[in-house]
Amino acid sequence: MRPSDPLGTVPKGVGRLLGPPGYGPAVETYSRLEQANDNAADFWLAQARVHDWQHLDRPGFTAVRCARTTTDAHRVVVTRPYGEPADLEKELAELLRTWGTTRLCLEDPYGALDLARLGCVHGLGMAVMVREPGTLSSGVGGARGAGGARATGGAEPGATPSLGGRWRYGNELTVDEACDGDLLASVERTVVEGFPVPAHQPVTRGGMLPESLLGEPGIRAWLARVEGQDAGACLTYDNGGTVGVYWVATLPAHRSRGVARALLETALAAHPDRPATLVSTLLAEPLYRKLGFVEHGVTRWWGYPAASEA
Repeated sequence: MRPSDPLGTVPKGVGRLLGPPGYGPAVETYSRLEQANDNAADFWLAQARVHDWQHLDRPGFTAVRCARTTTDAHRVVVTRPYGEPADLEKELAELLRTWGTTRLCLEDPYGALDLARLGCVHGLGMAVMVREPGTLSSGVGGARGAGGARATGGAEPGATPSLGGRWRYGNELTVDEACDGDLLASVERTVVEGFPVPAHQPVTRGGMLPESLLGEPGIRAWLARVEGQDAGACLTYDNGGTVGVYWVATLPAHRSRGVARALLETALAAHPDRPATLVSTLLAEPLYRKLGFVEHGVTRWWGYPAASEA
């Protein structure tokens, strides 16, 4: 759950009252885009709690001083519309100076910030997508070429995946929830190599995803295997209002075999009563749209010295 802000507490399911300088007029709203922004911010705050990282949760943005390595990128998520971009740019520049930031990944879902003067660069805009609550039209399963899914370990086909359950798609493809350190290490390795995450290559166990993450409420990790071999992985984060999907990765040898779809269908089935949020690359959009995701905005990611997605 989101902790109290320095400038006031924001209950779940309610929009922030925007009014401080640089953040527009005081008006209470809570759009799907803002919910997606909040989930992203909360996902990084959850990691900050696990790692004991310094963080700042402001009415218009959340910043986390990541420190998995000495060169880890600090993370900033802009969560609400801002008025004059220059005011927010000035506030962010001061924060980065205070933190001595040498690497940065900043998400701007409103697209008006210009951080080039700080030496940052940005990539192509990416869609912020949301799927409304509800079961998948095909039920759990339907991965292309894999037939319908069935649960093993006593669960009924079509039921919500239980904690630690296994879901089987055809005869070769399975999806497991990672509930122990060994499975999480497999998720970590698959994400680092398949996403990929160059900053964590070569993979060091626990370097990106420590086992203590499994004890943080809301965080779940998912591992897909083909004939017993690790093939794909993702993480989800339920902040009490939405479930965010992060780091969907498929290893090169297993692409175009329904792995990503099986991962998403299993993870979504575990949270049927929550809107689901994610940020999509252009190549991944067709799959997400087939699963019911709709674009609610386009985010611009700024990086220093180069854009990073992890």
